Amino acid sequence: MTSSTPGSRKGLLSREDYLAPPAVPTGQRPKDVLNIIWRKNEVFLDIGSYSIGSAVMVIWPVLLICIWLVYNERNAGGYFWGAMALSSFVVGIPILIVLKSLFSPVPSPVRFNRQRREVCVPFDDGRYWILPWEQVTAQAVAMDSVGRHGKITQGLLVVGFRNPDPDAPEKERDFSLGFSCGGGETAMCLWECMRSYMEDGADAIPIGNDFEGIREKLGKKGTFWGIWHGFLTGIRDHLMAREFGQALWLFASIFLLGTPLAMMLQVWKLAPPPELTNPDIIEWSKPLPPEQWAQRSPELEQAIRLQQGELEQVQVA
Repeated sequence: MTSSTPGSRKGLLSREDYLAPPAVPTGQRPKDVLNIIWRKNEVFLDIGSYSIGSAVMVIWPVLLICIWLVYNERNAGGYFWGAMALSSFVVGIPILIVLKSLFSPVPSPVRFNRQRREVCVPFDDGRYWILPWEQVTAQAVAMDSVGRHGKITQGLLVVGFRNPDPDAPEKERDFSLGFSCGGGETAMCLWECMRSYMEDGADAIPIGNDFEGIREKLGKKGTFWGIWHGFLTGIRDHLMAREFGQALWLFASIFLLGTPLAMMLQVWKLAPPPELTNPDIIEWSKPLPPEQWAQRSPELEQAIRLQQGELEQVQVA
């Protein structure tokens, strides 16, 4: 067990950090590294796992490599068709998945109600669960693989929710959100966006990504030309200021990562983010008088105090 997490288990090529319950501080600052904060106020926080922009930025470099491979083998006879078939398989299937996602509704977010200390998990068929915040589970998983190019670490944060109905069928007893963030400290930073909001308040976490604000700011330029104009103007400004490193990074993000396309699709799909329209959820999401706010359980209060003491000792050391 480590002093920065409720519990951890480390294997030869893997590591698992158990973050909750109890939802005690991890020692990391909340950082929304995957654009999961869709909406927040003093009553509730909406967390979504839909990130089409991240998918585009993963596919884009592979697509460039495949285009280069096909072009390089254009006069190589059978090798050309082999390169074409391989490229179609490697990037064709992910592109089809992205296209399907573009024309499908965005999944509803999970809502964390700080004043009630409860979580609402909605489903596409109109069902929803409302469960206590202190029953939410969180685990960060990281796996290492070693190859010719060294060690590569992959991982994710898994946030789990248990059906409050004890008589629910086996396949309907659990639901989870998975965030591909690399595991380890990055997963803890992402988890802290949820934990810090519920325990410390809205001001304790980042503002989140204001996709509606981005669309309004672009105005008459439109999403496509407005985003491209912003990136190209940024390169020009950095070059004029002799900030060559920043200009090079923007150039690489445009042509090697496809960042403008990723941002454009995110704005199209998440401006505005989906609302929870069930009347019962709307009523549940209304603010309460301060005297009716739910409080931490004594067990969680004690666990937080102990963890904070351990973290302070680690910082002093």
